[in-house]
Amino acid sequence: MEQTGKATGPPAARAVSSVVDGLAGGVSPSRARQLRMVAGMWERALGQWPDAVVRPARAAELFGDEALRTFWGLAAGGWLWAREQDVGRAPSGATLRVVRDCLGILAAAVCPGEEVWLPVVAQPEPKAVVPPGQLAVLYRKLADMASDAPVERHGIALSKEDRVRLLALVAVVLDTGARSSELAAMRLDDLGEDEGTVRVHRSPQNASALPQRVVAERAGVGEDVVQRVMSGRGGVSAGAREKVRVALEGLGEGGPAVEDYALRPGTGVAVRRWLRVRAGLVARLEGTQSALWVSLKANQWQGEPGFALRPQGVRKAYTRGAVALNGVMAGRYGWSPLPTTLEQLRRGAGLTPPLP
Repeated sequence: MEQTGKATGPPAARAVSSVVDGLAGGVSPSRARQLRMVAGMWERALGQWPDAVVRPARAAELFGDEALRTFWGLAAGGWLWAREQDVGRAPSGATLRVVRDCLGILAAAVCPGEEVWLPVVAQPEPKAVVPPGQLAVLYRKLADMASDAPVERHGIALSKEDRVRLLALVAVVLDTGARSSELAAMRLDDLGEDEGTVRVHRSPQNASALPQRVVAERAGVGEDVVQRVMSGRGGVSAGAREKVRVALEGLGEGGPAVEDYALRPGTGVAVRRWLRVRAGLVARLEGTQSALWVSLKANQWQGEPGFALRPQGVRKAYTRGAVALNGVMAGRYGWSPLPTTLEQLRRGAGLTPPLP
């Protein structure tokens, strides 16, 4: 349902387009595109509005129950696509969730403080996770392979450094249940003495852009600062962090949940192995690299290895290693296929509760 132009039709649609223009600077580029898409959908919906339903004349009237239900019926039926050849094709669940979330953002901007009807969109069934009984076998096999010769399967090669990082990453996830964003946020000072503990800065799942924008406005800081504080990342001054904390308390929200976890002895060994490899990777970089998880190779954006992995980089590193290891280990006694996404592994983890 791509929409790149501004709404030029009925006054209510033009008003929504203006609201989107006002929101665009406070949300991510992808969210701004989605909001413009929904503004275009409103324009097309008003162009085919049923005679039996009162036609909204103002932006606020778009978010009444009857108007929203009418809009949603047209959207879910596939009648609001921008391209004519797509009209009548039912949108995917993921697209409908985006539309629903954008409706909530627009409603909060147009009708602040008012409760509006929003549709319920079914969540996809979660993928299977590793059975808990197999996690110990998985952990031991990875530990055994961390010092073996390079692994290669179907053109995918895993060096010793790859496997040392993968083992440490998997071990930390098994002990903490950390998400990719939470792994990317980890810093060296999150590790306790002798790598016996690790601190996880929990980031809210499915957090929308709107609360971050509201917090940013109240705190007088940029939305990127709010995102860093709420996800537990560094790079924020103490003053800015305090402003965000005060704004969150004023909204009745807490800051990021911070949990300390005890690491199993084997995890501590795996992490120490990775720290030795990591030290060699970051040695040539100028300045101080505090991220726990860093890249092994140069890429098109970074001319040197040793740069902090972002959440997407963490997920890619894990998936690449899992695919290669599954191919090499297929058929070996006691080996169960490693999940190919970090989220699958994470949902089978959480073997130890956080420290009090």
